[in-house]
Amino acid sequence: MYFHALIPFKPVNPKTRLSCILNQEEREAFARAMLEDVIAAVQKSGCSATLLCTHSFKHENALIAVRTEPLNEAINWALKQFHCPALIIMADIPLVTAGGIQRLIRTEKDMAIVPGRGGGTNIIFLKKPQCFRADYYGASFLDHMRIAEECGFSVEVIDSFRMSTDIDEKEDLVEILIHGKGRKSREYLENSGFSIVLDEKGRVGVQRHPHEEAL
Repeated sequence: MYFHALIPFKPVNPKTRLSCILNQEEREAFARAMLEDVIAAVQKSGCSATLLCTHSFKHENALIAVRTEPLNEAINWALKQFHCPALIIMADIPLVTAGGIQRLIRTEKDMAIVPGRGGGTNIIFLKKPQCFRADYYGASFLDHMRIAEECGFSVEVIDSFRMSTDIDEKEDLVEILIHGKGRKSREYLENSGFSIVLDEKGRVGVQRHPHEEAL
């Protein structure tokens, strides 16, 4: 069966919570590196990719749709265009694997969902995407579970470290440096001077070589 992956992506001034360690140009490059990791996993899983972008963008391995409305409205517009099962997958989960995605699309339920940390939602697989509506921000996992119930969908909740690890804060970079072997996002961080460091209490964090720090 044919599956389609919808990947919301902000190519201009993304990941503002990383401004403490990366300037805008660097954040845009890092966001593109994470996107490459996500697209690679999507394609290896057998899905095609469409990027739902806030600004004009080009990618040789994905279709592009540019929408200027807020995230939920843009996603819900896109879901109405699908006539086959679909994934909604975030662009900032670079540790995702093809095997993880295949686990979702092989579900026997009407919908499979991967919760993010803090009540968010990182991936949704929908066998009937036209019947669903997205409601991101806030406790979106609970919102999506409620919407699935309203739609009469059976749901499988998938607990996965790699798929639930989204990158928003400086502390999140630790996970890429530890677990991101072979990924573009880890390569970008290492080439930008980032490495793992232990603080005085033995907690793991990241540091950037002084000569490489963002302006």
